[in-house]
Amino acid sequence: QVQLVESGGGLVQAGGSLRLSCTASGRTFSSYTMGWFRQAPGKEREFVAAISWSGGSTYYTDSVKGRFTISRDNAKNTVYLQMNSLKPEDTAVYYCAADTTLRRFLATMTGKYDYWGQGTQVTVSS
Repeated sequence: QVQLVESGGGLVQAGGSLRLSCTASGRTFSSYTMGWFRQAPGKEREFVAAISWSGGSTYYTDSVKGRFTISRDNAKNTVYLQMNSLKPEDTAVYYCAADTTLRRFLATMTGKYDYWGQGTQVTVSS
């Protein structure tokens, strides 16, 4: 069993920055692909970014490329999402998730992730 706890959300003005953190329980965190997803009111949960177990491979949805950076510290069992140049359309609940299956490519679909955090609210005001 893996437990994920997100933190770092909040209210920020457009153009500002936030850093989300997700800390995992368990000794095998370093072997999992980790992902960030978000869900805005009335919309489906969508993929934001993913990072391989080593941190050597990352992938982003087009709308956040160049603005968001995913990283991880396996010694701390933590994955981060640095969000810069935030826009009102980035407003959502952000979730981290763990994919425990070794895949050829980083997964972007919610169904491929086995464990989820409770989410943290990010609100960007215009």
